[in-house]
Amino acid sequence: MTGRAEWDPRLHDLGSFIRLQRQMADLSLRQLADLTQVSNAYLSQIERGLHSPSLRVIRSIAEALNLSAEAILAQAGMAEAPSPGSPPTDTESAIANDPDLTPESRAVVLGVYRSLRQPAQD
Repeated sequence: MTGRAEWDPRLHDLGSFIRLQRQMADLSLRQLADLTQVSNAYLSQIERGLHSPSLRVIRSIAEALNLSAEAILAQAGMAEAPSPGSPPTDTESAIANDPDLTPESRAVVLGVYRSLRQPAQD
């Protein structure tokens, strides 16, 4: 390699998940930057899988997107996926076996689905 760290598919999946959540919330990068107090350039790099965000940044993004930090941490491979030990739902199985989705797309869709199924935490 040329001095750069090797490409990490987990960071790509995390960035895709954050981008999808931001788009679903109808927020621009600039708006998310204002909500999180993180520069829009850095957020763009996170969404492109170029940087691994700190726990503080993940929590800020989660709060701004109305998600649990655990859902984002699971996408980053820093925490177990929600509902460990429970069998996958029929929906999760269908997503995991959809031949039209790339592995990256499957991870993003599963992450979104699981985050929507999590009970609200007060």
